Amino acid sequence: MEKTGDSIQAKNASWTFGGDVCDNFDAHVSKSVPLYAVGHDLILKVSDFFLNDASVCYELGCSTGALTYALATRNQNKKAKFIGIDIEAPMIDKAKKRCQGMKNVILKTQDIMDVEFDKSDLIIAYYTVQFVRPKNRQVLFDRIFQALNWGGAFLLFEKVRSPDARFQDMMTTIYTDFKIDQGYSSEEIIGKTRSLKGVLEPFSTQGNRDLLNRAGFVDIMTVMKYVSFEGFLAIK
Repeated sequence: MEKTGDSIQAKNASWTFGGDVCDNFDAHVSKSVPLYAVGHDLILKVSDFFLNDASVCYELGCSTGALTYALATRNQNKKAKFIGIDIEAPMIDKAKKRCQGMKNVILKTQDIMDVEFDKSDLIIAYYTVQFVRPKNRQVLFDRIFQALNWGGAFLLFEKVRSPDARFQDMMTTIYTDFKIDQGYSSEEIIGKTRSLKGVLEPFSTQGNRDLLNRAGFVDIMTVMKYVSFEGFLAIK
């Protein structure tokens, strides 16, 4: 087993969000992804432009439900519906406890590739698609585009690869320094990297834009970027 930090262990090339990972997930991801909370806040602000009383909003890969909860709370005076999807049952159990009593929230244990989308005004994938098999991503993007109402939006946040080797070396080193600054040991950083082999497969900025373009999106902009972490807003 590899030590990956925050009392989480994983086997080589076998990172998973299942099991007891949910117990320490919020702390771990907040320290592992730069501007994680800032990204949540940005999504809340962007949602104001797309959600109304009749809206449906999906979060794909909702984990413990922190963002879904925040969106539903922000829009509790609207008759919008918030649907959180995650493949890991322990994550959904955590999310259900967090969102207990919120009538505008639906949480489902499901593979996002199997979701039959309702017509939606906002669909969010917050560092989720990078864990979807590359061969399935275009199908997912196509289905998201089809599910959105005209004028609806897809918010995609991803770890991205750099356009060439020199930039990639720089970004990898800066990200390693970031994790050291968060208190992770060299052993934990290497362990996490080893566990993610073949599991986390980032595309480049252009690669993600190409997926969005092929799905039908034309209006696309970057709304946040820090080193190799990027948020895209695509409007149908």
